[in-house]
Amino acid sequence: MAARSGSASALKASSTVSDQVSNRVSSAVTMSNSGSSHAVLSVDLGRTSTKACISRNPDQVVLIPANVAHLTVEQVRRGGFESQPTDPLLDMWLEWQGSGFAIGHLAADFGAKLGLGQSKVDDALVKVLACIGYFGLKDQVSIVLGLPYYSQDQFDREKEQVTSLLRSPHVMSYRGELTTIEIDRVWVMPEGYGSLIWCEAQEKKGTGPSFPNLSVAVVDIGHQTTDFLMVDRFRFARGASKSEPFAMSQFYEQVAAQIAGADSQSLSLIEAVNLPEGERFFRPRGTTKPTNLDEILPSLRRSFAQELSARFVNWLPERVTDVVVSGGGGEFFWNELRPLLKEAQLKGHLAKPSRRANALGQYIYGETQMAIIQQKMVVK
Repeated sequence: MAARSGSASALKASSTVSDQVSNRVSSAVTMSNSGSSHAVLSVDLGRTSTKACISRNPDQVVLIPANVAHLTVEQVRRGGFESQPTDPLLDMWLEWQGSGFAIGHLAADFGAKLGLGQSKVDDALVKVLACIGYFGLKDQVSIVLGLPYYSQDQFDREKEQVTSLLRSPHVMSYRGELTTIEIDRVWVMPEGYGSLIWCEAQEKKGTGPSFPNLSVAVVDIGHQTTDFLMVDRFRFARGASKSEPFAMSQFYEQVAAQIAGADSQSLSLIEAVNLPEGERFFRPRGTTKPTNLDEILPSLRRSFAQELSARFVNWLPERVTDVVVSGGGGEFFWNELRPLLKEAQLKGHLAKPSRRANALGQYIYGETQMAIIQQKMVVK
């Protein structure tokens, strides 16, 4: 992590994040970029989709399917004639260091999967460059992203890997347009932490929670992992936090197993599962009759929620008083988790919008750090 710390022990990425946020979270809710042209890009490396933003406006968070196809330069250049008129989210490709890459829907068309089981460091640079190209960023940019917290050692190792990959000047061709970018700073935090920052940044009504004064559990239910974070008065408790490889991917596998010919990594299946009741129809390739998912989801949802709840209860630290639930899976299973939280006399808070909250909170963190850096430069 490129951010500084006030003590030697805070050189660890996790404690650096928590120390700085605990000292400055109050100012983060009002601080802005003060008109600076130096961009801050927040990237949430989700396994279903990459969520990215360059502002704290929820409507401006872009969701890019996480598929990445490694192609030749000749293969990606064949789409150059259509790059301008088409929706970039449906036709996203780039060239970098002599290689070609298709991202998102285009990558899925080429047969690329979501990359389940891989480290999120894999293809992280390509996904970040795609986000840079999508937003049209140039010159200098600072990046904020998150990684799973399986253990302190693995988090530190992957943090160093992704930081060394990102930090340097890069020359790429995004959808046929040459772009030079310098990534000068990279901040890395445990996945899910951004959702807590986002919740704290929201305007409080009445007796709303003051998270910097509470012992909070963050439960971020994603596609590849469910992240259980213990945050005690905005101090990240690394010894009590962990990411588990039990999340929505297993639920999609259970759904796909009930449908002949279905692929659990199909973007269309994932989209259909998350549609409102009455609209959940999915037609696998090679069939003509769509399956009504409302006929199979309720029982699968109940059994999966029971397993998820059991894992949460087994992990839940004793001193927790409030629980922040986020992620696409958090919103999906919120109604199943609420009775459990009520029974445990815990105050539950659903981060809204759940899928975008982590990226938004990460952006607020990066925005605050940049403002602090700029203030120091003015003083000098």
